[in-house]
Amino acid sequence: MTLNILKLCVGVSEIEELESWVKDCKAGRDTLDHVTRMFPKRKNEIVPGGSLYWVIRGMILCRQPIAALEPVTGADGIERCRIVFKPQIIPVRPAPRRAFQGWRYLEAADSPSDLPKMGRGAGMTDKMRRELAELGLL
Repeated sequence: MTLNILKLCVGVSEIEELESWVKDCKAGRDTLDHVTRMFPKRKNEIVPGGSLYWVIRGMILCRQPIAALEPVTGADGIERCRIVFKPQIIPVRPAPRRAFQGWRYLEAADSPSDLPKMGRGAGMTDKMRRELAELGLL
């Protein structure tokens, strides 16, 4: 069974902002990635098939499939992990999540399901999704 990663999306308040960031990053770059301090010990369970689920303003709202996990050394000599993403952002059923530091493993069984494709662009904002999820209606 695939293992996923859960991480806060700091500085982003809606999925559209993350999509804009991805679009900007893709221009002129070979890879779309994020560097984090700790390297997952369970790498073989994450790649291939795992995703990074983003917590945006207290809710898990979307995921990005992970293409690779690569060890890198920063300019300060500290070993880090480069998470290389596939470019798509997939909205998921909103799920509340409290703030935490770093990243966490997220078992496939505990991961929110993807939103149906027909429901993704139905004019519903992240705020509406959040409110419906808080009421247990989404």
